[in-house]
Amino acid sequence: MKVREYIDTDNSQWVRCRVLSFLDSAYFDNVLREKEHYKNPSVELVAEVDDKIIGLIDIEYETDKGTVCYNSNELGGVIWHIAVLPEFRKLGVATLLLNEAINRLKSKSIKKIEAWTRDDKWVNDWYKNRGFNWKESYLHVYAEGDECDIITQSKINKLFICSSFAHYIGKDKDTIKKAFKRVHECNLYELILID
Repeated sequence: MKVREYIDTDNSQWVRCRVLSFLDSAYFDNVLREKEHYKNPSVELVAEVDDKIIGLIDIEYETDKGTVCYNSNELGGVIWHIAVLPEFRKLGVATLLLNEAINRLKSKSIKKIEAWTRDDKWVNDWYKNRGFNWKESYLHVYAEGDECDIITQSKINKLFICSSFAHYIGKDKDTIKKAFKRVHECNLYELILID
């Protein structure tokens, strides 16, 4: 296995790896048709076996404080994507990608990494086991059918909202979790990079 920088010709393999890696997670329907491009500098790495991308990590980082990270006094970066194909999990691929990204970020004077993830226990445990600390959370709320009426009404006659996605940042999370069938806790983790 080798870890290298992402190149544009990797796009279809990158998308395939991300889609297949997310199918058994709370992000199963967060499908991208092409790789994102970032406004700020980024570390974009892939893990490859026999010319096949089996893992990836994208971290966008700041050159000015507060342009990428949520709540920062230091220059930081955000993990936007990290994924490993299911058949290559538990082999240290994600950790290898993270460690290589950290080395590159340290050379750019980046002091911390943030990661947002939903409520998959195995994913949250992975972050905690690598030294990330939980900071806070909010809810991702999916509404279907009549649940949409709780959130909004169409202002256009004969136009009906059939599904919607919302963020809940309030304090009464239990009420929201009871009102909707699909709700995910979205957790913020932070890793302080030590020289």
